[in-house]
Amino acid sequence: MFDTKIAIVLRNNLASWQKLNVTAFLMSGIAGRNPEIIGEPYRDRAGNIYNAMSIQPIIVLSADEATIGAIHRRTLEREIPSSLFIEEMFATGHDAANRTVFAEYAPDDAKVVGIALRADKKTVDKITKGATMHA
Repeated sequence: MFDTKIAIVLRNNLASWQKLNVTAFLMSGIAGRNPEIIGEPYRDRAGNIYNAMSIQPIIVLSADEATIGAIHRRTLEREIPSSLFIEEMFATGHDAANRTVFAEYAPDDAKVVGIALRADKKTVDKITKGATMHA
């Protein structure tokens, strides 16, 4: 049905609140870059209107620190746009602070806790190799 795949990979040692927070932030980046994936608003039988959501399924995966680092490198090598969340962003409280702390790290020293990407299905599968379905 879709030529592309959306994958979110979370580091496997995060607290539950961190997993949920990172997933939401990463997906907002995918939607911001790809507005065409957002469908029409939802309407219930009573006529209440709800926000539009992604028309495409999203797979959530889990990986250890080494694997998520490899996934990050593969996205850069293949020049696949991604959303990235690093560990230090948990200590900030707003977008500007996130950007400031993010800019202090390079790919070789970033402590990646989550990454999201949308690309051709086969490309996403190759990039996320080693990650497993999130339990």
